[in-house]
Amino acid sequence: MRIVKISINLTRQFTYEKKEPLMHPKKEMTQTTEIESLKEVKQLVDLFYEKVRKDSLLANIFNGVIKDNWPSHLEKMYRFWQTVLLQEHTYQGSPFAPHAKLPVNAKHFDRWKHLFFETIDENFHGEKAKEAKFRAEKMAEMFQFKIKYLQKKI
Repeated sequence: MRIVKISINLTRQFTYEKKEPLMHPKKEMTQTTEIESLKEVKQLVDLFYEKVRKDSLLANIFNGVIKDNWPSHLEKMYRFWQTVLLQEHTYQGSPFAPHAKLPVNAKHFDRWKHLFFETIDENFHGEKAKEAKFRAEKMAEMFQFKIKYLQKKI
């Protein structure tokens, strides 16, 4: 990583540091795409949950609840994100209810968001990619708040 420093001298000295990735000749830049259809939604969901299923913090929670029902879970997630991002209303249900009693806290949500954002940044660009990250952030915030509230009541 190369650091570029830009200084502006007004009445005080301000320094802005921009980190630029080093280019590795052997490593090609991955092409990203826009999220425009169900095809890209499925790609996002599949790539994201592939990471979740291998993650040291999240895998046991997800695999413990979903067990061998991953195909039906993924189908539900396709419909959810298709509804959220493409405004094609195919998802029906309450997204919070299945999460209400999970043994999770802030570190789990932080990891979930990290993996989700990482998946988007590695594979997608454009307005729908930004919207997906915004929606995920707000959903995680709401779920975390509700779970914390329910845990205190028990």
